[in-house]
Amino acid sequence: MNSYLLLKTLHIISSVLLVGTGFGSAFYLFFANRSGNTEAQMVVTRLVVFADWCFTTPAVLIQPISGVSMAYLAGWSLSTPWLMVSILLYCLAGLCWLPVVWLQIQLKHMAAQAVATKTALPARYWRYTKYWERLGYPAFIAMLGVFYLMVNKPLF
Repeated sequence: MNSYLLLKTLHIISSVLLVGTGFGSAFYLFFANRSGNTEAQMVVTRLVVFADWCFTTPAVLIQPISGVSMAYLAGWSLSTPWLMVSILLYCLAGLCWLPVVWLQIQLKHMAAQAVATKTALPARYWRYTKYWERLGYPAFIAMLGVFYLMVNKPLF
C-alpha cells in the first residue's frame, strides 16, 4: 500500500469516528436529557465526555494532518475551491465543537452533583443543554458538507 492510500484509509476511518461519535453522543445525550432521569443523565454525560477524549479528539487531530498530507501527495493546492471550502467548514465545526466540549464537562459535573446530593438539576444545566444543542446542529451540517466535498470534489 502506498503512502497516499494509507493516509486516505486513516482519513476515512478518523472521519467516521469523528462524525459517528459526535452524532451517537448527541443522540444519546439528547434523549437522556428528555428522560427525566438524572442518574441516566449523569451516566450519559460521563460517557459522552469519555468518548470525546477517546475518539473525537484524536480524530480531530488526525483529520487535518491526513487531509493536508493527502492534498500535498496528490498535488492539490490548498486553494483548490472544494478543498478550501472543506477546510472552512471543518474550522466552523471545530469552532462549534470547542465550546461543546466545555459544556459537556460542565453538564457532567452538574449531573453528578445532582445525583450525589439527590437534588434536581440546576437551571444552568438546562441552559447549557440548549447551548450544546444549538452548537451541535451547525457543526453536524458543516461536517456533512465536508463529506460531500471530500467525495465529489466539485469544480465549482
